[in-house]
Amino acid sequence: MATTTTRRKQPVMITDKTQMRNWSRSMHSQGKTIGFIPTMGFLHEGHLSLIKESQNHTQLTVVSIYVNPGQFAPSEDLSTYPTDFNGDLLKLINLNVDVVFHPFNLYDYGGIVDDNDNDNDNDNVGRKVEGKVVSCLEENGGGHESWISVERLEKGMCGKSRPVFFRGVATVVAKLFNIVEPDVAVFGKKDYQQWRIIQRMVRDLDFAIKVIGSEIMRDNDGLAMSSRNVKLSPEDREKALSINRSLLRAKSAAESSQVKCAELRSSVTQAITDAGGKIDYAEIVDQESLEAVEEIKNPVVFCIAAWFGKVRLIDNMEISI
Repeated sequence: MATTTTRRKQPVMITDKTQMRNWSRSMHSQGKTIGFIPTMGFLHEGHLSLIKESQNHTQLTVVSIYVNPGQFAPSEDLSTYPTDFNGDLLKLINLNVDVVFHPFNLYDYGGIVDDNDNDNDNDNVGRKVEGKVVSCLEENGGGHESWISVERLEKGMCGKSRPVFFRGVATVVAKLFNIVEPDVAVFGKKDYQQWRIIQRMVRDLDFAIKVIGSEIMRDNDGLAMSSRNVKLSPEDREKALSINRSLLRAKSAAESSQVKCAELRSSVTQAITDAGGKIDYAEIVDQESLEAVEEIKNPVVFCIAAWFGKVRLIDNMEISI
């Protein structure tokens, strides 16, 4: 009996903003719907689950791969962010993605840069300068002056320790939305605060886009999938399992009528600290407003950021009782 094989489609590769916009408008003129997943590459099963979710809602799928300099402060790890473009492309081919949008620099507006002028090294937003990638938040960065801030939702949690992060995320996502012009965009709930911020930005600025939050994907041991997990030593990875385990215990306790948030936060913080982690924040917040609560009366999310070695991990657990 003859066997059949599934034919994998080579995605269209687009690097130019105008070409990307023209492709989307051509597809829309044919009555096609477009789903969009913005990524910074180094794709794992969590990213691939977002693509599969998008394909449940639209006829075509666009994935962007762009390490956004706008969300990294000059002191952060932009130049060391892991990349594997060829590996990413193979994964996208296997999922029959229609377009891979891979721009070089979304903050390059055509200015002339003198490569011999060392004083202007930081004018080249997100470009490689003397072997490193330059954050566009450095002084005189590329002439880019327009930023989007979702004022209240970005203040807490990750916004406290990374004060420029969410304005960089909201701005680049808005730029990508204006370029790709999707009907649907899918974000992972692991970055819970980011997902809610993008939802609010879309509402407030009247983007005609449906934003979908997709559930957290975890490795078999329970660790939330992240591109930064590859930086964990085997010892630190084992210690990091304390995050999900302590969150599961907190959820079980809440469902068994332990609704005082101070006690729940204390138990989770203690468990992660005992395992060798350093807490950045441990917050129980309303799922919609992201405002901290002291007693669980409505649906909340328990959000954690913690350091293990030199790696900062985030995770969360939705709790509804």
